[in-house]
Parts: sequence; C-alpha cells; structure tokens
Amino acid sequence: MDFKADIGIIGALNDEVREIISRLEGGRTEMVGSIEFNIGKLYGKSVVIARCGVGKVFAAICAEAMIIKYSPALIVNTGVGGALDKELRPLDIVFADKLVQHDMDTSPLGDPVGLISGINQVYFETDKRAREVLTEAARSLDINYRIGTVATGDKFISVRDDKERLTSLFGASACEMEGGAIAHTAFVNGTPFMVVRAISDSADGEACMDYPTFLPLATKISTALTLALVEKY
Repeated sequence: MDFKADIGIIGALNDEVREIISRLEGGRTEMVGSIEFNIGKLYGKSVVIARCGVGKVFAAICAEAMIIKYSPALIVNTGVGGALDKELRPLDIVFADKLVQHDMDTSPLGDPVGLISGINQVYFETDKRAREVLTEAARSLDINYRIGTVATGDKFISVRDDKERLTSLFGASACEMEGGAIAHTAFVNGTPFMVVRAISDSADGEACMDYPTFLPLATKISTALTLALVEKY
C-alpha cells in the first residue's frame, strides 16, 4: 500500500532531522531516486522525513520527490539560518511568513530582484495555521521568536555588505540556503508549507566561527518546535 503523509519534514543536514527520525514509530526507509525517505508514525500522524543536502537544487529535488511519492498535506523545512534582523541572537527562532530567493535576479530586464520567471512570484507565503501552532509552542517553551521573511540563496552569508543588501531589498529576518527552493516547489504543486529556522550565526564576519559553535544547540531548538508542530497541527 502506498504511504500518504500527513506531514513531510525536510532538513539539509543530518543534525537537523536525526532526532525526529529517531522518534518515528514503525519507521522504515525508502529510496526515491537519490533521496532516502524515512516514513512512519509520529504523534499518531503519518510522517515522511528526509535529509536533502545543502543548497537550492538538492532542496527542490527532495521536495518534488516527496510531493510526488507521498503527497504530504504540509511540508516543513526545519533547520538553522543566519540572522539578518539586528535584534536576533544565536538560538532565537524565525518562523517564515514568506520566502524569497535572493539570488534570483533578472533585474537587468526590468524585473524586481527575486522575481521567479514564469510564475511572476517574488514571495511565497507559508501556511497560516502552521505559523499559529509554532508561535504558541515557542511561547510555551519560552523561546524568543520572530515571524518574518526568510531569504534563500546558494551562498553562505558571512559578509556585512551581503547582509545589508538582503535587509534593504527584502526586509528579511534570516537567511539560509534551502527554504525558498522548497517553498517554490511546494507552491507550484499546491502544497502548504512552513519554514522554521533557529539562528546559528549573525551572517557577518563572525559567522564562520559562530556557525559550528551554535549548530548543535540551534538544531535542538528547531527540532523541538518541529515536533510540537507535528503534534498539534
């Protein structure tokens, strides 16, 4: 019998999904193309989980395969990101209300930066109910959070000029390398989605030192909130 998922979860790194996979009841793995999917039950819901790898192409490949094979009612991209908002600190959380691909740029042709050709979208809006569940969970766990724009691109942001560009162009709260591609894929397939980012660095000159320090701690927070979303969605 084909497995149909209530919720699909995607993380770029093993650290971002390992704990969630370990909690699956009756868990088993299936290969779809190059992607290993972990399927089972979590809080009574049918859940599929995958590590996609770093970057937009890997993220889109994974999301498309997940949608075609498992038809999740909601896709959640969980993991870490860099802070663009000056008030955010490592281990704070950003719940995306919309995603933009900051490295999509046909502005020489007169388009706004971030416009996705063919569908005329700059921003992809996340699922409102998922945001509500997550904000309630963050309050109950006393986690500092922000709801805001997440900017995605195939570049680890660690230079102040790049950081300032993303805030001035998009008013983005956080940056990372997969969410916008997953949002794009989900949008064209009509699948609701959510992106959760725990802050691992400040996306500036200190980012390369902060990232490995805070990655394990940040993933614990993003995991806790993703589990809360699965339980209560």
